[in-house]
Amino acid sequence: MIIEMILSGFLFLFIIITSVASEAFGNKIISDLDSDAKLQKINDDPNKFKISLVLAIIHHFSLIALGVMLFIVFSPYNLILGIVGTIFRIGESLILFYSERNNWGLLNIARQYSGTSGAEKNALSDLGRTILKTKNSRFTFAQTLFSIGTLAYSILFVTYGVVPPIIGWLGLVASILYGFGSGIILVKPNFKAPGYFGALLIMLFEVVLGGWLLFSPLI
Repeated sequence: MIIEMILSGFLFLFIIITSVASEAFGNKIISDLDSDAKLQKINDDPNKFKISLVLAIIHHFSLIALGVMLFIVFSPYNLILGIVGTIFRIGESLILFYSERNNWGLLNIARQYSGTSGAEKNALSDLGRTILKTKNSRFTFAQTLFSIGTLAYSILFVTYGVVPPIIGWLGLVASILYGFGSGIILVKPNFKAPGYFGALLIMLFEVVLGGWLLFSPLI
């Protein structure tokens, strides 16, 4: 069980690193809908965008691995909460993984966009914008699943005391706020403040939990 705890902690931190790196290379978590600028930027450096997509795919596969590790470590305390947490975390990763298929299509659209003009160029711009909108909506829905999965595990943490209480309560509050914010964005896409605040708390929770899982077995 110690090895699984260490792997879970490593995966928490690795997932954060790959997410930040993917965004730094151009695959934004929430995309700007200025498709003309996006397509031009992709065409200026397509390899950079390819790297961002590869990093995103690694991130999504790591989410699946994390879901499995968390189930192994924590399901003995409460099987139902373990199943709920794992199903929703893996569901999140599968939605994100499926979404990358359309993002790869942006490479071909950007290549065509640079060599066209007039109505054809406008049509490609509209297609790119549609892909970006779809990506954003899928991400928001995936984060709703993520918040439910995190809530299930946070309830387990608080109820059974398997992690320090402050970590469990932080996860409980963060997952509720983040899920609430994601739900609002699904209905009102321009009202993002609650989601951003919840995202900061979620980031803090995952860094602290990941560090605890990684290092506490070694102390």
